[in-house]
This record gives sequence, structure tokens and C-alpha cells, in this order.
Amino acid sequence: MTLTEELRGLLPLRPTGLLTRPADALAARRLADSLRADGEPHRPRRTFSDLLVFRLDGSGTGPAMVKHPRSARAAASLEHECEAVRRLARDERLGSWRRLLPVVEERRLEGPLPVLVESCLPGVEADVLLRRSPRLARRVTSSALTAIRELHFATGRAEEVTPRLAGWVEPRLAVLAEQVRWCRRGEGAQALATVRELVERELAGRRLLVAWTHGDFHPGNVLLSEDRETLTGVIDWAGAVSDGPSLLDCHTFVLTMRHQLAGREFGGVVSDVVRRASLMPEDRRLLAGARALEAGPGAETAVTLLTWLWHVAGNLEKSARYARSHRWVADNVVSVLGEVLAHEGEAPLYSSRPRGRAP
Repeated sequence: MTLTEELRGLLPLRPTGLLTRPADALAARRLADSLRADGEPHRPRRTFSDLLVFRLDGSGTGPAMVKHPRSARAAASLEHECEAVRRLARDERLGSWRRLLPVVEERRLEGPLPVLVESCLPGVEADVLLRRSPRLARRVTSSALTAIRELHFATGRAEEVTPRLAGWVEPRLAVLAEQVRWCRRGEGAQALATVRELVERELAGRRLLVAWTHGDFHPGNVLLSEDRETLTGVIDWAGAVSDGPSLLDCHTFVLTMRHQLAGREFGGVVSDVVRRASLMPEDRRLLAGARALEAGPGAETAVTLLTWLWHVAGNLEKSARYARSHRWVADNVVSVLGEVLAHEGEAPLYSSRPRGRAP
């Protein structure tokens, strides 16, 4: 690793707003001009997935959300999101559920100023509401799980999933092996192989609901009315697939909720599940209520690891920042894989190595 790579790995995932705000404001203004909008860009911000996002209020039209990809990976993610939203919007099985989808108003993902413009759905992101009122966590989770299960049950069917497991697991393991250097050989490669064996062993022969799966269903991608009673939108469909293991959406939401409320890394929450070989009782009750809980501790560990695998691989595919960050890799990849090897009776990983630094 070069000195430049070493230093870049110590940088935060998202640049400090004070440093990027002037450039982002200028880019947002240029984008608004290219759209011939007369409104002012509202609070342009960079996301972890290499997007510049801002709200645009134009005269005579409703508010819109503008997304500008800042990398080829981000542009590819937006292309996938557009296609997923288009297919879902045309799916008659969803009926009124389609009101929760954003509407693509303009799609221009080539050229010097690529941009995607979507309708601005009403409501507030659930993670924003939860920062204000953490006591609402159970109510928010129940509303979100109920809504996403309506999508799953409308578009899915129960299948014996053994033939699907390789397609759900192998491409995402390949992403980790390709982008996280530590995962390519030695203990890292051994741990990835152990994840594959554990997931396939515990889930082979089971019948799961295979359906449209959001793929990144967490509180930041769910909109709620200001009175906190009504779910008004589901956004960011870049990771959606039409034939996914739908219970992953529910597990992603529950685990991410615990990660956000506790102020811990997602990998730490997953590591706890693997170490205990069980979910927290409250999480288990929520998932059981949504009919998204597989029986047995082995299945709980396997589904949690499959959820983790989709989460980290999805992040790595969206942005090169994740693989470059020593802290993110150590806290969200290496820590989990260490617990997997310990769970399966293998030698423990880097127990004596310092926190925040990938081997």
C-alpha cells in the first residue's frame, strides 16, 4: 500500500461539510440551470454513495429531488434505481402501494452533468424522527415492516431456496474479495468461505418468500408523516431485485434501527448476533410479527449474515470510499468475519490488533 493510499484510508467516509459546501452549492446551481429551473437548490449535500442530492422547488411544479452522481458507480446505481422504480410502478399487483414510490421526472445519466430528477414524496425520514424521539422506535419499526411486507406478499411466493442460494451469496462474496484486500487471501478468504458454508448449510432446504426486495431498507429510506402515524414513501431503490430473499428487508431495518439508536457500527450489531447465535428478544418479536423470522438459532445467524453480506457488498458497489476506509473495513467487515470464524470453531482473528485499522 502506498503512502497516499494509507492517508486516504484515514479520511472520514463523508468529507466535512464546511470544506465541500461551496463547491456543492456551485454544482447544485449549475444542475438547476441545466434543468431550466427557476427555483433555488435547497441544502445540497453529499451522500455516502457518491451522490450530490438537493431539493428543488420550481414555480408551477411540485418540489423535486435532484440526484447528481459523482462517480461511475453512483451513475450505475441510479440507472438500476430507475429501472426498478419503473418496473414496480407498472406492476398491477401493487395497487395503491405504488403511491409510496418516487416518480422519475427526468433521467439524464450521460454527459458532463448527469442528473436524475424524482418527485419529492411527502414526509420526513424515519431516522430524523428517531433522532428527535427515540421512544418512537417500536412504532416506527412496526409501521415500516408492515408496509414492506405488503410489497413482499403482493409480489412473492414461497419457494424452496436451495437453487437460489448461490446467486444470493456468491456475487456479494466476490465483491468483498475484489474490493477489500484483506478478504482475498489467508484468514480473510477463509472467513468468506466460512460465511458461504454457514449460510448454505442453515438455509438449504428451507422455504422462503422470494419477492421484490428493496435491498437497503433502513430508517433513512422510509418517509413518515409529521404526525408519525402514516408511512408516506420508500426511497432509494438502487439495490432492489425482483427475486430476492424478502425477509432480508425486515432484518436490515431491525438491525439498522439497533445500530442507529445505540450509536454503534452496523458490524458491531451483527457481531453480537453471531456471538450469541441469536437476535435480541425484542428484535425477534418484531420479526416474528412480520412473519420474517426463521426458526432456530442457526437460521437466525445465517439470515443475519446474509443481511450483513448484502449490506456491505451494496455499500462497496456504490462507492470506493468504503473499501478505502480502514475504520469502516475494520468495524464492519473484519470484526464480523472474526466472529464467524470463532462461531464455527476456527482460530480467532486479530484480537491483539488495534481497533479502527484493517489488517
